[in-house]
Amino acid sequence: MMPAHSRPLATTALPLLALLALGACSREADREDRPTIVEPAPTPAPAPPRPEAELHTVERLLMGTGWRVSIWGDDAAAARRDGELALEEVARLEQILSEWRPTSDISRLNAAAGTEPIVVDPALFDCVRASLDVARWSGGAYDVSWAVMRDVWRFGDNGRDVPPTAAEVQARLPLWNWERIRVNDEQRSVLLEQRGMQIGLGGVAKGYALDRAHDLLVRAGHENFMLFAGGQVLVRGLRGGRKWRVGIQHPREPRYFAFVEVTNASVATSGDYEHSFMYEGRRYHHILDPETGFPSERSTSVTVIAPTGLWADAVDTAVFILGPERGLPLLEHAPGGRAEAIAVDTEMRVWATPGGAEALILRAELDAAWHIGPEAPRDGVDARLSELPAPVR
Repeated sequence: MMPAHSRPLATTALPLLALLALGACSREADREDRPTIVEPAPTPAPAPPRPEAELHTVERLLMGTGWRVSIWGDDAAAARRDGELALEEVARLEQILSEWRPTSDISRLNAAAGTEPIVVDPALFDCVRASLDVARWSGGAYDVSWAVMRDVWRFGDNGRDVPPTAAEVQARLPLWNWERIRVNDEQRSVLLEQRGMQIGLGGVAKGYALDRAHDLLVRAGHENFMLFAGGQVLVRGLRGGRKWRVGIQHPREPRYFAFVEVTNASVATSGDYEHSFMYEGRRYHHILDPETGFPSERSTSVTVIAPTGLWADAVDTAVFILGPERGLPLLEHAPGGRAEAIAVDTEMRVWATPGGAEALILRAELDAAWHIGPEAPRDGVDARLSELPAPVR
């Protein structure tokens, strides 16, 4: 039996435990009834919109003509920076390769003609060697020793509108001879064997510089761009998902009669409408035939598509001088790799290699003999030269 003094303690404890339990239940109920407050997560700042790809262009006057670098991409600052660096490389090469600069390496070589071999800058050596390769391939149609005629024939800003006499031309022809240019690979030297000889790289230096600018842009990470230098372009990749389009001028009218679609190639055009004058009804232009010393009369325009700028630049001049019938068949084995071409003869007839015809999109009508006619009406469908029947000639 529990002691009497213990009963009140037990009796009073029960209400206390009940109160404690009731308080605990009350607090739990309060928690259930009280709304839960959840702090909202911070809203992330919207990402800046990605710039859309577009064409970014820088330009400069170099090597006596306008140069333009056009890069397709979404980083305008990088395109401008690297485009300027590419043009700086062209400016550096101009200091070496321009015969118009008295302090250039080529001027130093010309001054030493008929004396001794001259060790030259690698850029000049590469250009001379390539020029000799094209001379051998073309049977001398392309010949960098043409420069002996520089002050006999004058075109451009300092030109004249009267041709030289036959006697003036004949007096210089003996000095126009690529076979009297010697190169030494080990010494990286060039010898012009006869005093008075001169070389000029107008048909190769621009293409060489295009290749060097191209390489610089590729190293900088650019994959889609066009380099333009006067009558020549070099393209890489695509423009907005399609090939680059390069126009071909009508030799006698201020319009394009066609354009070519290309990628990863150089397109060079030589035309008799560049640096020319009319005298007594005859056109005189700057592309001279080494057989006669007078302007070549077999072509009015030749456009060559080649793997690199250097080969396109030199090969189009050779084909222009040879004429379409002799020149186009040689392109299958052109130095630097197979090249394609589109030519216009003196009767305004179009000629083309198979690859050139496939690349050419017409903007003019052609008759059955492929004479260039009036501008073709645009119906939204591109007409390719390769789709026309073979010319009747």
